[in-house]
Amino acid sequence: MRPSQALMAGGGGPLGKHGKFLGEWGNFGGQPQKGIISYVLSANKQNPFAGAAHAAIFNTWRRFSAQVLYVAPPMIFFYYTMSWAIDRNHFLNSKQGRAEFSE
Repeated sequence: MRPSQALMAGGGGPLGKHGKFLGEWGNFGGQPQKGIISYVLSANKQNPFAGAAHAAIFNTWRRFSAQVLYVAPPMIFFYYTMSWAIDRNHFLNSKQGRAEFSE
């Protein structure tokens, strides 16, 4: 009996048009890519907080100034609306308010 295609899928047969591009399972040592250059800096030579305070201040200001006109006007409007509603509720539940609107 012949093994199924799924069992033969991990074999080392040629893949792709021009031959074998991937190795066996667990050994994916394919052909080297051309035109890809990578540079690595040692972990002990890096400064992870370089410019963090400067970037935090100016980036925060940039983001705040870009969004303040979307947030502040509705917030001010709803604050004054809620303040008016609370004052009106206190008046209507006071002695003078009940006397004014009673039947």
